Amino acid sequence: MKSIFYFTLFTLFSFFTKGQNSNTYTTTNAHSHNDYEQNIPFFSAYYQHFGSVEADVILRNDTLFVAHQESDMHGDRTLESLYLDPLTAMIKKNNGQLFKDGNQSIQLLIDLKTSSALTMPVLVKALQRYESILAPKGPVKVVLSGNTPSPADFEKFPAYVYYDGRPEVQYTPSQLERVGLISQSFYKYTRWNGKGVLIEKDKEAIESVINQAHSLGKKIRFWATPDHVNTWKMLMNLGIDFINTDHVEELGTYLRNRTNAEYLSKEQYTPYQPTYRNNDSRTAVKNVILLIGDGMGLTQIYSGITANRGNLNLTKMLNIGFSKTSASDSYITDSAAGATAMATGKKTRNRAIGVDSNFVALPNLPDQLKTYGIQSGLISAGSMTDATPAAFYAHQPYRDLEDEIARDYLRSSVKILIGGGTERFIKGKVADSLRLKGVQFSEKWDDLKSMKAPFVLLDNSKIVSVQKGRGEFLIPALQKTHQSLAQSKAGSFIMAEGAQIDYGGHANIVSYVVTEMLDFDKLVGEAMRLADADGQTLVIVTADHETGGLTLLDGNIKQGYVDGHFSTNDHTAVMVPVFAYGPHSLDFRGVYENTEIYSKILNVFKKYSRR
Repeated sequence: MKSIFYFTLFTLFSFFTKGQNSNTYTTTNAHSHNDYEQNIPFFSAYYQHFGSVEADVILRNDTLFVAHQESDMHGDRTLESLYLDPLTAMIKKNNGQLFKDGNQSIQLLIDLKTSSALTMPVLVKALQRYESILAPKGPVKVVLSGNTPSPADFEKFPAYVYYDGRPEVQYTPSQLERVGLISQSFYKYTRWNGKGVLIEKDKEAIESVINQAHSLGKKIRFWATPDHVNTWKMLMNLGIDFINTDHVEELGTYLRNRTNAEYLSKEQYTPYQPTYRNNDSRTAVKNVILLIGDGMGLTQIYSGITANRGNLNLTKMLNIGFSKTSASDSYITDSAAGATAMATGKKTRNRAIGVDSNFVALPNLPDQLKTYGIQSGLISAGSMTDATPAAFYAHQPYRDLEDEIARDYLRSSVKILIGGGTERFIKGKVADSLRLKGVQFSEKWDDLKSMKAPFVLLDNSKIVSVQKGRGEFLIPALQKTHQSLAQSKAGSFIMAEGAQIDYGGHANIVSYVVTEMLDFDKLVGEAMRLADADGQTLVIVTADHETGGLTLLDGNIKQGYVDGHFSTNDHTAVMVPVFAYGPHSLDFRGVYENTEIYSKILNVFKKYSRR
C-alpha cells in the first residue's frame, strides 16, 4: 500500500511540476551559495528577499566560525555575528516577521565542515539561544548539511534542527519529517555546462530526481550548477525549488522581473493569405503604404511569430532587405533621426525633425509627392507630434518642440492625420486655424467614418496600449485613409506607425512588446489585402530602429509562450528588416542605408506618375 501511495504522489507531482510556469518563481526560490563570500554576508541576499542562504561552519575552541577552510577563519566572522544576530535584529525590527511587508520565511543552510560528533553539541547550544526565531516557532528554518548526524540520530537533536537529505537515501517516515531539504550535485546527473540545452537522457534523469523529491513533499536544490541566466531558466523549466547562485544581485534582478519577461498568448489569429498579385512585377505603382513598427527588430518580430503559434502576416512577404539606421552624429539613432532619414532621404542629428545636420529644413516625401498630384496621409498609435510621424510634415531642430511641430502642420501637404496628441493641436489654436482653412478637426474617434479629407482626427483615448484597451485603431484608420485618398487619380502615400512596440521596449516589458507587435502585424495583413485588391499598391514594412536589445531566452511556439530579456531600456544600433509586397517589391531587397527607403519610394512614383 505504501508503494502505491508514493507512486500516486509521484505521478501527481510529475504532472504539476512539468507544467510549472516560470513566472511563479520569485526571489524566494533563490539560494545564496556560500553566502558568506558575498561582499555583505546575509544582507545581500536578505535585501533581495532570497529564500535561502548558505553558511559553511568550522568549529574551533567552542566557536562556530563561518569559513570555507581554516585559513579563511576570522575572529569576527562567526555564525552568530554573520547570521543569527542579524536575523534576530531584523525579525525584532519587523515585529516578529522576517520582512515588514509579508510573512516570508528563510532557510539557513549550515554546512558543517568539522565532524558531527564535535560540532553538533556546540551548534545546538548556540541555536538554543535563538529558538524563538527558528522553525517551527519562527521564520528561520535551520537545515544542516555536510557532516551531519546519521539519519538514525536525527531525532536526538531539537526540533528546530532539520537536515539536508539526499535523493538516494531511503528515510523512514520519522526521519523524513526531519528532512528540511533534499540536495545533490548537479554533476551526478549531467555534465551540461549551461550552454544550449540538456540532452534528453540527462533531462529525464534530473526530472526524475526532482519528481522523486516532490513526491515526498520535499523541496530540492542542486549544487555545482552552472550559474548564469540560461541555467537559471532551465532549472525553472525543470521545476527546481531553489536556484543555486553566487550572483546574488543578478539572480535577484532576474527573478523580480519574471512578470515583465514573459508572455503567454491566450488566442491567435489567422494571417491574411496573399494572392501575390503583381508581387515582384515591374508594373505601375499608384499607391505606397509605408508601415513603420517603431522599435521593431528581428527579435520583436519573432516574439510575435512565437505568440501567434508560428505565423504572422509579415512571414507571408517574400522580399526582404535590411536597413542601416545610424544617425549623422551617432552610431545609434533615435526615432527623430531615423524617421527623418526615411521621410527626407538625408541623415540628420538625433532629436532633429525634418532638417539636416545644420538644422536646415528638408523637403519630405508628402511635399515632394504633391508635385505629382499624389496625396498623403499619416497614422500613428501614438502622438502625431511625436518624432516618427512628425518627420513627415514638420521641420524643427529638436523633437521636444511639440507645440512648434503641431504648428508646422499648417504648412504641410499631408491631407489626413489620425492618431493622438490632441492637446498640442488645441494649444496655440492650431485646430482653430485648420478649421479656418477648411480642414475638418475632431477629437472623437467615433467621427472617423463621417470625416472627409482633408481632416485631422486626434483622440488620445485611442493611443493607450493594446493591453489597456486601445481596441481596433490602426486597421480602421488605414482603411479610412486609403478610401479617402483613393479619389486622387494620381495616387496616394500613407505612412502608418505602430508606435508602441517601441514603448514596450523602453519599458522592458515583453507582454507590451508582443501585444503591440501582433496588433501591428494585423495592420500589415490589411495593407497586403489592399495591395491585392488593386494590384497597384506597394506595401513596405520596416522600423526606424530596434528598442531594448531584446533577446529571446525561451519560448514555445505551440503554446504561444515567449520569454525575453532586455539589454537596455534604450535603442540599439542593429540593422532592421525591410519587408516589401506588391509591384516593385524586389527593389527593397539588399542591405542599404535607411535614407534609401525615401529614394526607392520616390523613384517608384517618379517612374509612373504623370504631371
